[in-house]
Amino acid sequence: MSVTGLLAEVADVGRDATRGGYSRFVYDHAELTLREWFTEQAERRSMEVETDRNGALWAWRHGSGGSVAPGAVVTGSHLDSVPGGGAYDGPLGVASALAAVDLLDARGVRPARPLAVVAFPEEEGARFGVACLGSRLLAGAIDPDRARGLRDAEGRTFAEVAAAAGLDVAHVGPDPARLAGIGAFVELHVEQGRGLADLDRPVAVASSVLGHGRWRLVVEGEGNHAGTTLMADRRDPLVAAAAVVLAVREVARRYDDARATVGRLQPVPGGTNVIASRVDLWLDARHPDDAVTAALVADVRRRAQELAAAEGCTVSLVEESYGGTVHFDAALRDRLLGVLPGAPVLATGAGHDAGVLASAVPTAMLFTRNPTGVSHSPHEHVEDADAEAGAVALADVLTDLLGA
Repeated sequence: MSVTGLLAEVADVGRDATRGGYSRFVYDHAELTLREWFTEQAERRSMEVETDRNGALWAWRHGSGGSVAPGAVVTGSHLDSVPGGGAYDGPLGVASALAAVDLLDARGVRPARPLAVVAFPEEEGARFGVACLGSRLLAGAIDPDRARGLRDAEGRTFAEVAAAAGLDVAHVGPDPARLAGIGAFVELHVEQGRGLADLDRPVAVASSVLGHGRWRLVVEGEGNHAGTTLMADRRDPLVAAAAVVLAVREVARRYDDARATVGRLQPVPGGTNVIASRVDLWLDARHPDDAVTAALVADVRRRAQELAAAEGCTVSLVEESYGGTVHFDAALRDRLLGVLPGAPVLATGAGHDAGVLASAVPTAMLFTRNPTGVSHSPHEHVEDADAEAGAVALADVLTDLLGA
């Protein structure tokens, strides 16, 4: 089946009537529906589906060496989205992987090594706040107890939600045996920028992932009545938080090639006629140099403390997740370029499961052109012809890596 045909099957799953686009959060109804769809599609292709200890779905096609043959080739991506995200971020990589399996079968490819298509959970971190949670657990990049205690907006822990979905949460965490069996992981993803559009090319090979992290700032003041509290008597954390948002932009502009964003802000209790008692806001900061990212965040902390104090408030800052700049395996990247001659090489400022796994297994990425350059938005787009070109490129790469 074509990539566009596969994506059409899930086009109505998780549509967000309020935000536009899609809201598919790990273990919600939409994401569970996509998991069922993935399992059905894999089984149609005579692939054996299993759920690993961290909730990732693995669809296996064993090679001629048998099920215990080492050096498996793995591809895939994720099924969840940001709030109001586009149709391609994540699902394109999964649909392209399934379409690539079809292409291998049509070509009569007989793999010498095992092949797997994987769908990782909570890549976006939209529900529990830590991006790439499934791959982080697999690689040992997050403490399992911390992961189990992560809470969503309703206060439910990851352990509670995952257990309700059937996961044995007592065993979440590193899986060195699984990692040891992977010879290469290649993730295809929609490009989250205009590199390919500007170059007028359909597919690129990734070089690196920008170092990035998320920090939570908590500004605390004094909750009070909006009508009875004089302006001079207020300790309003929302006013301080607004100043912090502007300061983040100011600080980031001092560092070349830095990106810093406050994309989420939550006043407590959140009433129209109530002066908030606390405001939580989340900072996303990125830079190619990890030392620069650390300096930027330290500057934000100092400036936030000054601004909060000026309003009679206090502020704290806690790191929720961080991943340093990742350079993908050079030998694997060059092998992909040998299979795809003329493909441009692009860095990305977006995080991916491939970036997390790069410390444990040889990892590479392919990007498919996004003509708008817009991502994490309903305006994200991939032309049908480019989607199919991406699947063909992935199939070519898999044929080479599988030693067919």
